[in-house]
Amino acid sequence: MIDTLLIVLVSILSGHSAVNIGKSKVVVFGGLVDKRFLSDVVVFDIDNKLWFQPECTGNGSNGQVGPGPRAFHIAVAIDCHMFIFGGRFGSRRLGDFWVLDTDIWQWSELTSFGDLPSPRDFAAASAIGNRKIVMYGGWDGKKWLSDVYVLDTSNFFAQAWGLSLEWMQLPVTGSVPPPRCGHTATMVEKRLLIYGGRGGGGPIMGDLWALKGLIEEENETPGWTQLKLPGQAPSSRCGHTITSGGHYLLLFGGHGTGGWLSRYDIYYNDTIILDRLSAQWKRLPIGNEPPPARAYHSMTCLGSLYLLFGGFDGKSTFGDIWWLVPEEDPIAKRYTESPPKVLPENKDVGMENYNSQFAVKESQRESSAIVELQKKLDISVSLSRPGLQIMDELEDEEFLELASRLMGAGVFSNGQVSRIQATQVLRDHWKKSTPRSIPIKELGPLLRDYQRLIARHLANLQSTELGLPGKEAYTFYHLKNSSQLHMVDIPKLLEEYKKLLAD
Repeated sequence: MIDTLLIVLVSILSGHSAVNIGKSKVVVFGGLVDKRFLSDVVVFDIDNKLWFQPECTGNGSNGQVGPGPRAFHIAVAIDCHMFIFGGRFGSRRLGDFWVLDTDIWQWSELTSFGDLPSPRDFAAASAIGNRKIVMYGGWDGKKWLSDVYVLDTSNFFAQAWGLSLEWMQLPVTGSVPPPRCGHTATMVEKRLLIYGGRGGGGPIMGDLWALKGLIEEENETPGWTQLKLPGQAPSSRCGHTITSGGHYLLLFGGHGTGGWLSRYDIYYNDTIILDRLSAQWKRLPIGNEPPPARAYHSMTCLGSLYLLFGGFDGKSTFGDIWWLVPEEDPIAKRYTESPPKVLPENKDVGMENYNSQFAVKESQRESSAIVELQKKLDISVSLSRPGLQIMDELEDEEFLELASRLMGAGVFSNGQVSRIQATQVLRDHWKKSTPRSIPIKELGPLLRDYQRLIARHLANLQSTELGLPGKEAYTFYHLKNSSQLHMVDIPKLLEEYKKLLAD
């Protein structure tokens, strides 16, 4: 039985970015919804299989907290930092530069720290190791670009020593790829691979190029090489994703031209891998129906799983979430109605839609059984699950000690009944409290009880609907302890806590 819940906070998006921060979270930023550009940050907690929306702080050059609304920007993760550059807002191409520290959820604007590339959208970028960022191409509103910029982010972390933070244009000799936008850029060991995109004058391309000279230690002269690999190569496209996982590069989706007689683009939902060991393209056999065709979505790799979100098919914007999983994965076993066909080329992969509504109903049944058993046996059952350590209030000694002091009853001596009464007294106390009346020593128990109520609220949901960020946004659910709270957070925490009590 699936023992984790997926809280869907993300909206119907395309043109957003999604990056992995370590092995613990995927950070989604910006995007486009019905011609409306967003600047939201929404996070997928990998360990607990839930979404949350952090309340970010920061101070930009114009007094704003973080980057303005945008889509089709670049986003690259270095350690716990997500770097954002460019993109589009309306018909305007952007050229500002930001970094988000995901440990404290704080934005810093870096636009004034040295020279920047020209404003652009539909560029592509990748991390070089865990230190540098490389960006290629894009569209500046007038022309397609083919420039290469490299940024050493270590200077950002050493600004106290007076080091500048500058994008350096890489001088490349020899043949170069045609200018383009809407392509992908993927760093594979010592080479940057560029695939597809829309070129000057509008043609959609299907060429693959490799750039050398990005690793200082190699002492190579920067230069491009066009690669023509054997196998079942993808058709020409742009707006696709290429995600690195193991010895594969996995390509999904995108759109291409419908031919000279067609007025409309064709959108794809094929899954193609570039096998780095055999250096050839392969069609990935799928054990069930793949997601609908789309472009300008995001796909991230989480171990052996791939998380697909959002996109656009020329008419509609998507807000669905899909997992690409090996067939032996518990998700695949749970939701495959009939055994998928064993396909000869790669029999261990199947595409499964992680249906959150079904998962919630299963968890609800499990939770109801536990609650009934708890009532009959008069025992407490911990809410803890792997990676989500939330103890029951009847086992939270600090919580109960605070309740005891409020009741003036000293140490508990009458077992569960008095503990349950004390719990209600403490919750009534917080229900009547104001932010200014909450002492620091109460923040730890309050935060834990807030997280308990969220876990219980989710377990009792009848269904989970896709909605705009904030519909089920619990700002502080992800915090490990109260030391991560700031004084300005207390009003928001208390507001959300009281709403949970009312629900």
